[in-house]
Amino acid sequence: MRRKEKKIKDREKILTAEEILRLMEEEDRPLLLREILQRFGLGNEERRSLRERLRDLADEGKIVRIRGNRYGLPLKMNLMVGKVRCHPDGYGFVIPEKEGEEDIFVNPRNLKEAMHGDRVVARVESIRKKGKEGSVIRILERGLRKIVGRFMKATNYSYVIPEDERLLQEVFIPEGQTKKARPNQIVVAEITRYPTERARPEGRVTHILGYPDDPEILPQIIIHKHDLPHRFSPAALKEVRSLPSSPGIEDESGRIDLRGIPTFTIDGENAKDFDDAVSIEEDSDGGMNLYVSISDVSHYVEEGTSLDEEAYFRGTSVYFPDRAISMFPPELSNEICCLHPRADRLTLTVELKYYPNGEPKGFRFYPSVIRSNERLTYTIVKRILVDGDEALILKFNHLIPSLKRMEELSQKLRQRRMERGTLDFDLPEPEIILNLQGETEEIIRSERNLAHQIIEEFMIAANEAVSHFMKEKGILFLYRIHEPPSGESIDEFRRFISHLGYRMRKDADHSSREFQRVLLEAKGRPDQGVIHHILLRSMKWAKYSSRNIGHFGLASDAYTHFTSPIRRYPDLIVHRLLKKVLSKEEIRTSEEELAKKADHLSNRERVAMEAEREILGRYRVRFMKDKIGEEFEGVISGVTAFGFFVELKEIFVEGLVRVTSVHDDYYHYHEDKYCLLGERTNKRFRIGDPVKVKVERVDVERRHIDFGLVK
Repeated sequence: MRRKEKKIKDREKILTAEEILRLMEEEDRPLLLREILQRFGLGNEERRSLRERLRDLADEGKIVRIRGNRYGLPLKMNLMVGKVRCHPDGYGFVIPEKEGEEDIFVNPRNLKEAMHGDRVVARVESIRKKGKEGSVIRILERGLRKIVGRFMKATNYSYVIPEDERLLQEVFIPEGQTKKARPNQIVVAEITRYPTERARPEGRVTHILGYPDDPEILPQIIIHKHDLPHRFSPAALKEVRSLPSSPGIEDESGRIDLRGIPTFTIDGENAKDFDDAVSIEEDSDGGMNLYVSISDVSHYVEEGTSLDEEAYFRGTSVYFPDRAISMFPPELSNEICCLHPRADRLTLTVELKYYPNGEPKGFRFYPSVIRSNERLTYTIVKRILVDGDEALILKFNHLIPSLKRMEELSQKLRQRRMERGTLDFDLPEPEIILNLQGETEEIIRSERNLAHQIIEEFMIAANEAVSHFMKEKGILFLYRIHEPPSGESIDEFRRFISHLGYRMRKDADHSSREFQRVLLEAKGRPDQGVIHHILLRSMKWAKYSSRNIGHFGLASDAYTHFTSPIRRYPDLIVHRLLKKVLSKEEIRTSEEELAKKADHLSNRERVAMEAEREILGRYRVRFMKDKIGEEFEGVISGVTAFGFFVELKEIFVEGLVRVTSVHDDYYHYHEDKYCLLGERTNKRFRIGDPVKVKVERVDVERRHIDFGLVK
């Protein structure tokens, strides 16, 4: 009996995903389950385990089950697996999961039962000049389980109009499932039945957020719309409350004591979670020893605990203008692991040695204990080093030598990065100033000064040192990668900038230097911001990966995220891996497991970025609602057949000038020239052109702003 069981187990080992896919490639036709069993020489006793593996592969979209219970490869059958992205006008696109594949246009009829965000199988049915067109044939996974929208009541029934225009159907709410919501209130509804060809979706109200005009509900809308976890479980809170508020003697054992070196943090004015501190000493040969000490969160948060599992699920902290949705409870992020001044804290230190010219001499890593001398801000450091503020220089006199050395070293490091081809996107970031009622009082340009550069250079240097160390060790690791843009994106960017008077060599496909040259050439010109935005759109997203392919934007051959374990879970993984190597402990994580974590954390980062971007956009639109009739200077940021978008210069708000509102001529869109051209006057509107506009209409609910052109 045992021998028979062992034989079955040995056979089952053969049935890996790779071998099943290889067999399907070789056979070059859809196969029955029994045919796969026969090809592997397996019997009926393996049927169940093979069926499960085939089901897993189908769920992943690597194979597709078709009529007749056959399994085939999607690409061989003109099928694609991807996510549905709907348009308010009713049509949609399927965005393929496989990189490099073209999006598939789907007309409203062929979307069938699919909703925005669903993971589907789509069939490519025709290829036209404008691209592929097809239909959804199977829904693999629903993208939404709840929606945020406006509750409405008709004579005999209730329904919710989704707040997201890309959700094309209203959600019917049965009697008794309304939670006593009132008409026009914003609610959260859980979907209890997804749409069919004959019926719209059904749901039940789970939360009543309030009325649309209340600024307090804005963050709640974003939290629920993006499904951001914002409450910690009782188990996680119990764990964090059991942690000591400060390290004891046993915690400091085996750590290098850096409390004798002047150390400080430099963060934004409103920051509460300080997870990086810096120190610097001059070497005897004129070089520098830089210490980047990062909060040792891994000392307090063990793998597999409730605290750890919740942090992994969140993936990252999310920052709104009025609050932060933290990855860890505030007891840990703002207290226990926060590098407060004049408090002993456990850290993991990267010690970096440099020659006088800024060339790296060497590095080492070790667990440490520090005591930050001061909590500095970017503004304070800038006023000391750039403005020469005498009062601040006197107040922080004990740190001035360190700050001067840091300024000198950071500029050398920055120069070396620029020489290797780093892309420096110097885009101004908007900062939302709220009043006590939560309304937008002002939108200002967030300053990026010398102090920001100092910290940026030191964090990049620490991240690269860790990744190079692990790469040289040949150890399984989590990298931060950024793939080069596709050839099509490069060609499109080259064509676009040629109409603005810039030139780019055709042999620059895989080098960042040519892009860097264009950015430098645009510096100080009116179209600088537009060039930066268009180039960013041409780039792929940076992400996490268990395989190192380098970081294109930083022109780095190995990069990781190590410096923010309080607010990013990938950094916590990196800390754990590094500590295991330093203590010569075995790493038991498999590459498959690490790759799965990398995908999850990349997705969580994307969700957080989309949520942060959306709430900023909402505050911007609300800010403009009482600006009707006011005039502003702006720059054309996008051109379409129906008009052109204008970004205002001072307040970072974008609106649309509709072509129907420009009455001095008939204007036609010239796609090859990226402009609208007047039929009679030959007047043109193109990206980068300065214009003056007047605010004509603000639709807060739909987040649309219409401008009129001022002659």
